Amino acid sequence: MLLALALLSAIAPLAIDMYLPGLPALGDDLGTSTQSVQLTLTTFMAGLGIGQLVVGPLSDGWGRRKLLLAGAATFAVSGALCALAPSAEVLIGARLLQGLSGGAAIVLARAVIADRATGETAAKLFSVMMIIGGVAPVVAPLLGGALLDPVGWRGIFWVLTGAGVVMVVGILTLIPETLPPERRHGGGLAALAHNMRYVLGNRRYVGYALTFMFGFGALFSYISASPFVIQEVLGLSPGQFSVVFGVNSIGIVAGSIVNTRLIGRFRARQLLTFGVAMLLVAGLALLAEVTVGGAHTVVVLPLLFAVTTSIGFVMGNATALGQSQVSEAAGTGSALMGAGQFGLAAVISPLVGGSAAQMATGIVACAVIAMAALQLLGRPEEQSTPESTAARSA
Repeated sequence: MLLALALLSAIAPLAIDMYLPGLPALGDDLGTSTQSVQLTLTTFMAGLGIGQLVVGPLSDGWGRRKLLLAGAATFAVSGALCALAPSAEVLIGARLLQGLSGGAAIVLARAVIADRATGETAAKLFSVMMIIGGVAPVVAPLLGGALLDPVGWRGIFWVLTGAGVVMVVGILTLIPETLPPERRHGGGLAALAHNMRYVLGNRRYVGYALTFMFGFGALFSYISASPFVIQEVLGLSPGQFSVVFGVNSIGIVAGSIVNTRLIGRFRARQLLTFGVAMLLVAGLALLAEVTVGGAHTVVVLPLLFAVTTSIGFVMGNATALGQSQVSEAAGTGSALMGAGQFGLAAVISPLVGGSAAQMATGIVACAVIAMAALQLLGRPEEQSTPESTAARSA
């Protein structure tokens, strides 16, 4: 079940990273501008955010499984639409639909874990899910680069269609309903408004959610700009870019593995603070290198690896700590974190462009805000009773 949930969460990096090596070819084939090509990424990220914001609260009243099935089936259909798109406008619309359905998969996978576990157990499960799901961003650019010549960018979207079909099969065979009727809050706007007030009224949830969102924002500053920075600024080939991107994705997996092993020896809050501090230091060093040092490949690439490795300490811990604060509305809590995560990514994508300095500035700005949000929560020993109680009961 955990493997199936990880694969559901991995669908977003698959749909993002697999077609990155083909962005220049996509623009040439459809006869469109670089800005229009980047819109296919921006609309996908916007769809991920909106999909989570809608489906997460609905699942608190309707249950998780049937919405998971609907989202997976829609993802498969939208992949086929992307593969057949005759113009950039059609592709942008299909990518929006693909993002909406992918958002449903992500938010519900997190909600299923929140239904089953809390506290340190949840932190471990979220970290393990990141390890399993972390294989996707490692494999995706390599697979995309390998597929680009023989099947083209359209063939890559057919592969994503197949991934959607696999998702449907996995849900049918491995994932049961985890929210029984007696724990559901009912539907309607009144219930939705109540859950939103409950979640947003929890100061600690908001703090952890902001840390989570801007940690991902730093990561997406790298993801969005790296195809242009690594190939055009550093001068690496598309194949070399795929390798670099894969190695940096391994950094996320490595950070998650270490984080999982350290949970129990250290509190999740301590590990989260370490991750954000590492992200900030690496981002500042990267900004100094690309603005003053001359953007040398041998310096930039290790710093990017440090940036991605720090994310392995941020995402799982921030998710578990935030969700533990709002366990009575796990779907809504997951939805707001996810909507903020990918909504912020959609804003960041056009801002960082293809400049190394803009990429590094985006990483630093997001790291500073993540650290500020974490510090506003107060000292670790001042954490609220519900969080510590959840960890003990788990």
